[in-house]
Amino acid sequence: MSRHVDVDLLVVGSGAAGLAAAVTAALHGARVLVAEKESVIGGTSAWSGGWLWIPQNPLAREEGIIEDDAAPLAYLQAEMEGLPADSRLRTFLRYGPEMVTFFRQNTAVQFLSGSKMPDFHNSRSFATGGRSITAQPYDGSELGDWLHRLRPPLETISLAGMGIAGGDDMAHFFNATRSPRSALYAARRLFRHGWQRLRYGRGRHLVNGNALIARLLRSALDAGVAFQLNAPVCRLLEGAESVTGAILASDDGDIQVNAGAVVLATGGFPHDKQRLAEQVPHASQGFGHFSAAPPGNQGDGIRLGESVGGQFDTSLKNPMAWAPVSRVSLASGLQLAFPHLVERAKPGFLAVRPDGKRFVNEADSYHDFIAALLHATPEGEKPQAWLIADSRALHRYGLGHARPTPFPVEAWLRTGYLQSASTLEALAEKCGIECAALCDTVTRFNDFARRGHDDDFQRGNSAYNCAQGDARHQPSPTLGALEKAPYYAVRILPGSLGSFSGLKTDEQARVLNAQNHPIHGLFAVGNDMSSVMQGYYPSGGITLGPAMTFGYLVGKKLAANITH
Repeated sequence: MSRHVDVDLLVVGSGAAGLAAAVTAALHGARVLVAEKESVIGGTSAWSGGWLWIPQNPLAREEGIIEDDAAPLAYLQAEMEGLPADSRLRTFLRYGPEMVTFFRQNTAVQFLSGSKMPDFHNSRSFATGGRSITAQPYDGSELGDWLHRLRPPLETISLAGMGIAGGDDMAHFFNATRSPRSALYAARRLFRHGWQRLRYGRGRHLVNGNALIARLLRSALDAGVAFQLNAPVCRLLEGAESVTGAILASDDGDIQVNAGAVVLATGGFPHDKQRLAEQVPHASQGFGHFSAAPPGNQGDGIRLGESVGGQFDTSLKNPMAWAPVSRVSLASGLQLAFPHLVERAKPGFLAVRPDGKRFVNEADSYHDFIAALLHATPEGEKPQAWLIADSRALHRYGLGHARPTPFPVEAWLRTGYLQSASTLEALAEKCGIECAALCDTVTRFNDFARRGHDDDFQRGNSAYNCAQGDARHQPSPTLGALEKAPYYAVRILPGSLGSFSGLKTDEQARVLNAQNHPIHGLFAVGNDMSSVMQGYYPSGGITLGPAMTFGYLVGKKLAANITH
């Protein structure tokens, strides 16, 4: 039996973009329903680092970081190979700081400044900090029973479900074997997390994207937003001139939601095999694509938009936010993609293709790493690489899902996830790497490391490279020789953190039809909206920054048009 619900706004998806729209609209007086097809809230955002790229944000200004109004756009245009900035990009830059101020003043969403977080590249008008923010850690007990409806941190990159934040938090864990103070810090964090898991079923000290979603969820509940979980959208409803709602398939039967507007925020298409085969060459050639986004991100919102005339944007530089991943088989039998976001830049690591040669600056961004791998792979050959570390590097920083000391690595050696050998020659044989070339590559790389300069790929030359390295290591924070046996390796495959290509929208996030006219009553935000960066990846947080900004703008606009 179906039932009917009347709301001002239906938000499809519960990531940061959708929740930003829901919270903003509700605080402006709208009746809002969030429909989520999963049993948990948060989407990809809950698994993310939680960083937002918001140039000229108020936290930076409060720290005295003032930049020229033209600088952020100048940096983006340098990164985007001179492409003109469309109206959506200019809208994002204009209203991003306003969005941050709104949430800080009116909600539980509070931020930390990324004043030491540099842009990815030393391009014209790049910044060494002040353009990034992240959510403050959050006490999950503030959510009450809703804590168990929050998507837990990604299992592969957490410690038994405990998230570790960037900066000082992560540094303490990396230094736990070298500093008594850091060892005590890490032990306390682990003990508290273990105690909370025993008592409450999960940790309650939330960081990164988990903290961002928890804060947005608390804000949504406080504002009166209603949620319907386990409720995928079957189809959109159309009136004479606009989208008027949707049919949800809930556990208790269909729900007809009559809405003044619908916002699509379902997280893009990182696990839509058909669309991946159409948009990603290595996927179409049968080599697969292994995204670290939640498996439920199947392109639902994009297909819903297309069903009423929306257009999918195929013009982007890259269809995906590339990331190097390794495939991890958990004890439960579930296989997940581990995103290699951190250790690549540390001393004692390098990456080679099966030919034994380096192909990239390993300390560059995750997106750049896979873009370089795809470029270096000959046509028709499987794109893959090996990330290699010596014993000191593995025990200090870990390698993929193999954790640093004191956590044992034997289980990962037994499963074959991790390969190890006492010599480079033996490691090459185990991994199928060209032996002589690998030995020559490591010898040459070690010479660079000792001199502190990478002649081949300039690793360590950029501010971002140095920030990702280890400041304690000299003469370079990111270059370290591979000298101490045994040697370790993990296979790297092309993956992503999400998709860039999405529905075409205007500067108000309205979905556009084939004539580039807005479809009334239908909006797309987050990864359902085609990237305002046009498939380029200039800095960390360029997904969540626009996602929350356009969510905020949509919520504000829709609420202004409500007449009860």
